[in-house]
Amino acid sequence: MTKLEQLLSQYAAYHLDQKNIFTHFIGIPLIVFSIICLTARAGIPLAGFELTLALLLMIASCIYYFSLDRIFGIVMLVIFAFIYPVAYQIAQMQMASWFSLSIGIFVVGWLFQFVGHYYEKKKPAFLDDVIGLAIGPLFVLAEFVFLLGFRKDLQQRMLVEARKQRTAMDAKTVDIT
Repeated sequence: MTKLEQLLSQYAAYHLDQKNIFTHFIGIPLIVFSIICLTARAGIPLAGFELTLALLLMIASCIYYFSLDRIFGIVMLVIFAFIYPVAYQIAQMQMASWFSLSIGIFVVGWLFQFVGHYYEKKKPAFLDDVIGLAIGPLFVLAEFVFLLGFRKDLQQRMLVEARKQRTAMDAKTVDIT
């Protein structure tokens, strides 16, 4: 099992209900976008270009995603390239407008997340492993790719392992109570 399969399976174990997955299609992109908006305001000029914290976070994320899977890493880079200019424009707004809009998007994103986990009846994956915060966007991308009919072999391997992990999690929960 590759590292990508391992991480996606671990995350998927908390996300087997389709309603939860679909709420994540909205929630995670909103959360990621809001974080980019919030961090695009912190920057330093560098050779006529502003190097922002958002750019550094996106570059680090893409390097990580690329290390897991070249195709997913490239797709995430393209997505970030399209959303960064919009986030940067929001970051240039007056302080109150930028902050309230960014935080509002963040809160709405998390509301979608919690609604999804209500259907799933499982806590968010990052509560057990903080790497879930980085894997969430990759999971949403993978699920979208699966919906389009691509990478079905990866989806099958991920689901088999996720169901095993979910069964173990559920057994553990029953033993505690």
